[in-house]
Amino acid sequence: MTQIPARMREVYFDGAGGPDVVKLRDAAVPSPGPGKALIEAAAAGVNRPDCVQRAGLYPPPPGESEVPGLEIAGRVVALGEGVTTLKIGDEICALVGSGGYGEYCVADSALCLARPGPLSLIEAAAVPETFFTVYDNVFTRGQLKAGETFLVHGGSSGIGSTAIQLAKHFGAKVVATAGSPEKCRFCESLGADLAIDYRAQDFVEEVKKYTARRGVDVILDMVGGPYIGKNIAILGMDGRLVQIGLQLGPFAEKLNWTPVMTRRLNLTGSTLRPRTLAQKAAIAAHLRAQVWPLLEAGKIRPVVHATFPLEDAARAHALMESSAHLGKIVLTTGKAA
Repeated sequence: MTQIPARMREVYFDGAGGPDVVKLRDAAVPSPGPGKALIEAAAAGVNRPDCVQRAGLYPPPPGESEVPGLEIAGRVVALGEGVTTLKIGDEICALVGSGGYGEYCVADSALCLARPGPLSLIEAAAVPETFFTVYDNVFTRGQLKAGETFLVHGGSSGIGSTAIQLAKHFGAKVVATAGSPEKCRFCESLGADLAIDYRAQDFVEEVKKYTARRGVDVILDMVGGPYIGKNIAILGMDGRLVQIGLQLGPFAEKLNWTPVMTRRLNLTGSTLRPRTLAQKAAIAAHLRAQVWPLLEAGKIRPVVHATFPLEDAARAHALMESSAHLGKIVLTTGKAA
């Protein structure tokens, strides 16, 4: 049995600002309350919401730790009261509300999923946040079906690389936008039928050509701002726009609502972190049934671009904000063996 220490290392933000506010400190190891498990973390995924939190614009929900980190993978070392679905020693990955950037982290047992056999713990840490987000927004909210055409912006990101694989596997035609020829080739390697370099091409015109002006059925967008009107322009009849981020802002000027009415468009969106445990557990159940068999069979997998030790979390954030990565960025604790 693993001996649980009293102290651990964890990352924190020394105020709001750039990557220079990312620091490491000594902290007490937390204890799991009812329905929760204590995880000895091997790794934690780095996600753009972590950077937004660091900038002071995305505070943790009430009751959550100020320590960043929304997904982890590791081993169960202690169980809170009432937990029957896990046992000590289980290797899992989990979606967490915060606290992932540490050597130990408390997770709700309902949000712990078994490490897929083909994946290392480091790779498994790159799964929860993006897979929860993509499955819920593309297939539950966006209702993407086999034979439909799907567009994801930022196809080379962690979200994008997950969305391409899942949409393609479930029978959709996949279009992705990305910011360089290299990133476009990366999207195509994951299954994208068309990858558009938005820096060199007009994605609205490229999508219209590809679809013979019919438009796409579902768009997953994390950009917002000027993309909102462009997305509406290329949605086909009964098309669905799902907004999960606003990197270029929440406002769209001179938005033309006529296509929304004439093409019966559905504009929706969501955030994951503030949702209730029951809502997140429902997504976890869908993943266990629909996606985990694909991960276990090696038919899809997360793409890890780079790993950094906890003490280099600032460098991980700088890489995330540079958008130079292809896939996911992961922090490691040295406890993967």
